[in-house]
Amino acid sequence: MDASFQLICDEKGARLKLFPATDGGAPIEISDLVDYLNFSKIEFLVPDVSKAVADLMEETTLELNTNPTSPIAESLKIEFTEDNMTCIGRFLPPSAGGAVNEYDDIAAALKNQGVVFGIRDDAIKGFINNRKYFCDIVLAEGKEPVQGQDAVIEYFFNTDLRARPTLKDDGSVDFFNLNIINHVAEGDLLARLTREVPGKYGQSVKGEKTKPRDVRKRVLKFGRNIRLSEDKNEIYSTCDGHVTLVDGRVFVSNVMQVENVDPATGNIEYEGNVQVNGNVATNFSIKARGNVEVRGVVEGAEIEAGGNITIARGMNGMSRGVLKAGGNVIAQFIENSTVEAAGYVEAGSIMHSQVFAGTEVHVGGKRGFISGGKVAATTLVEAKILGSDMGTDTIVEIGISPTIKRRHKELEEIIDGNNKAIGRAIPILEAARDKISAGVEMSPEQIDNIKGLAAIVKAKKKEQHDNYAELEDIKALLADEKKAAVVVKDTVYPGVKVAISDVSKIIKEPVKYCRFVKERGDVKMVGMN
Repeated sequence: MDASFQLICDEKGARLKLFPATDGGAPIEISDLVDYLNFSKIEFLVPDVSKAVADLMEETTLELNTNPTSPIAESLKIEFTEDNMTCIGRFLPPSAGGAVNEYDDIAAALKNQGVVFGIRDDAIKGFINNRKYFCDIVLAEGKEPVQGQDAVIEYFFNTDLRARPTLKDDGSVDFFNLNIINHVAEGDLLARLTREVPGKYGQSVKGEKTKPRDVRKRVLKFGRNIRLSEDKNEIYSTCDGHVTLVDGRVFVSNVMQVENVDPATGNIEYEGNVQVNGNVATNFSIKARGNVEVRGVVEGAEIEAGGNITIARGMNGMSRGVLKAGGNVIAQFIENSTVEAAGYVEAGSIMHSQVFAGTEVHVGGKRGFISGGKVAATTLVEAKILGSDMGTDTIVEIGISPTIKRRHKELEEIIDGNNKAIGRAIPILEAARDKISAGVEMSPEQIDNIKGLAAIVKAKKKEQHDNYAELEDIKALLADEKKAAVVVKDTVYPGVKVAISDVSKIIKEPVKYCRFVKERGDVKMVGMN
């Protein structure tokens, strides 16, 4: 049996009867005893009590004071978790002859502390039936909110922007058979929307409502040649062609095919995909909402695509060629060109070009070199060779651009401002609605003001939806930036500058098989994993 104690209070003063443990029972917790005496406002000397407990071998009575004292009733200490979702009680024993709590006494104490929800009758009755003191007992529990589910769009075609060219057995890269165009037939299911499920409010033990997180709403976005189902949850192709996903919008179109882009065709501008079986000549341009595939060579031309750009035999831009892709850029080689890709860039070699990728740059195949110019990406630049033994000035840069970081901060400020504006407007609109429901007449000017305010709230809510989506995308980029690296599978030559975010390193001597990462505010060279 555990050691125990009993307080005795009468006209002679306060005394403490101590009972030692038997059969290996637990000793008295001196901290519990001291807290109890302090809570009961009993005068005593801590050293005397501590020594008596430490020396306890047989039943002992310790005089605490000689002040006449009335019997002390059983008491209850009540605490709450920070979120008021749990009420915890700790009962302290009465002195000899002191009153004990019954169910109604405990219920009244909880009510006095503001507890109105989730009272655990079983815990209260359990204590009454088996009074255990100095134990934490959960007397009331709130109800956690039920979290809702975000809306989800499932696409039934390949939306992966990280498709890779095939590496052949001889070490060369097959830039021709990429299989990155999604063929569809009339009637094919393209996407399905599972709508959001709102959450349910919870409640604290003090009756406070606890809000579930906001759920994300989504809608199916699409262009021509697509049919929406009656329930507006599915979209289908209405023609044979190709499907692409550009900025969250689904497009279906037939592919526009030409042999060459030259004086015979003029510039090309098309809503869908463009396939050039031959070459694109200098000074001509292609602009497409979908993908652009060139099976020959691109000279000093400009190609802009909402999706991917694929050039089977490479590009010599003659210092004026430009590629801009909302997806990826894939080419056998890139020379004297400017390239911008929202996704990755894949090439067999890059020379004297300005290349900017939203995610990664991979330079592989037999040659696999980057020499001259600047190559930049968010998370990874990978090549066999950087620079040249001639000391060609070459810059390789990874990390999030300051523009994107500024946009991240700007979005947070815009979202906060819109939330405050909406929060101020909602009570006004609700008050107006209540007046109208009650039959209160409003002037035409008041009605116009309310309509204008409602339109502003609707517009700001739509803007918030877009802002939150953009903010999530930027947060994902910022998370990926921590893993950013430059990987060299063969040699990096002197004269190469490696920049990671806001720090850089200039290579002074040839180095083989290495990775460059940012550590402790500096660019560090580490071994290959």
